[in-house]
Amino acid sequence: MASQKGRDLLLKLANSEGGFETLAGIRAKTLALRSSLVDATHAESPQAWRELIGGAGVKSALITGNGVFKDAASDARMKDLFFSGEIGDWQIIIPDFGLMSGPFQIAQLSYAGEHNGQM
Repeated sequence: MASQKGRDLLLKLANSEGGFETLAGIRAKTLALRSSLVDATHAESPQAWRELIGGAGVKSALITGNGVFKDAASDARMKDLFFSGEIGDWQIIIPDFGLMSGPFQIAQLSYAGEHNGQM
């Protein structure tokens, strides 16, 4: 993946008009895509090889990073989603990788800043 501006990785949330609104641009420190396996190995598995059920399991995505909210309303919307536990319809635009979309939940929301700088 080539270098790109942090603002190019965008978090978008579905709005009431049927489109998506940008909430934040982030610099991703970690993008982890995971898929759990379903093991169906049993006593009669051929030569005791592990047998997996194709297409089964749970997929998850974890993005951690820092960035900037578009505006105060975007910040408020993100906090509302976190505190309510609501699962939003998201688009995550990742340059040179693609678009991930679907129902995602905010599992952690952190704020940080220097004592004399912006947060």
